[in-house]
Amino acid sequence: MPHRSRTEAMKGHAVMLLFSVLVAGSFSLGGIIAPLIDPAALNALRFLIASVIIGVLVFAQGGIKREYLHAPWRYLVMGGLFAIYFVTMFEGLKTSPPVSSAAMFTLTPVLAAGFGWLLLRQVTTPRMALALTLAAIGAIWVIFRGDTNAILAFDIGRGEVIFFFGVVAHAIYTPMIRKLNRGEPPLVFTFGMLIAGFVLLSASGAPAILKTEWAALPAIVWITLAYLSIFASATTFFLVQYATLRLPSAKVMAYTYLVPAWVILWEFALGNGFVQPFVLAGVALVVVALLMLLKD
Repeated sequence: MPHRSRTEAMKGHAVMLLFSVLVAGSFSLGGIIAPLIDPAALNALRFLIASVIIGVLVFAQGGIKREYLHAPWRYLVMGGLFAIYFVTMFEGLKTSPPVSSAAMFTLTPVLAAGFGWLLLRQVTTPRMALALTLAAIGAIWVIFRGDTNAILAFDIGRGEVIFFFGVVAHAIYTPMIRKLNRGEPPLVFTFGMLIAGFVLLSASGAPAILKTEWAALPAIVWITLAYLSIFASATTFFLVQYATLRLPSAKVMAYTYLVPAWVILWEFALGNGFVQPFVLAGVALVVVALLMLLKD
């Protein structure tokens, strides 16, 4: 049994490593298209496409059993949390650089640890607390671009402030998976959450959806939408569900610490240059925190 537990835990770590790479791409590509389309309209269509993808997989594996439909409000809660996260992310990317937004995202584990204790009484050890603190310091360094004067003045951009509310929603989402899941397979739970998110976004974003001139959107918007729907939505939702059932919430979200490093590489690959070397000090702190959190 211990060997099986270790094997399952390793699977959880592997899928979260992939998660960090895929999420990083959404920041870089999202930064390109953020000014080109309303966040609510973009994410409503994104949830719809992701729902179709996951739905096909669900029904290919036997469909939805009646017991999975008990307490459907659970899916609305989960879908609502992720809708808030994605809408605020793209709204924030209108004015916030992708690397800075990704650094804001790394505050998720600190918040997830707190919500993990509140909702599930998951205990944070002293070493984990130290790691979370180091990561928060590193994230702050990157968010403020290594400018100590900006840190002391707490001169944070509007985009980062908007996205912070999304980060809080994402942090609540992680422990809520364990709290609200009643034995549903990860794919089924993901499917329910995506459908609920689509319904909520369609209702709240109806004016923006109707106003969007879909046929006039540039190709990069559709390319990014495909990436977001397939890789940064359907795939990452499943990966988080899968890992959360095998790892504590804080360890699952620890992999968000890798996102700024991946974003830096994504930005470089997309021809947007490299960050200032002194900003890398914050990224290094975040990676150290990740290693500390992953140690048993």
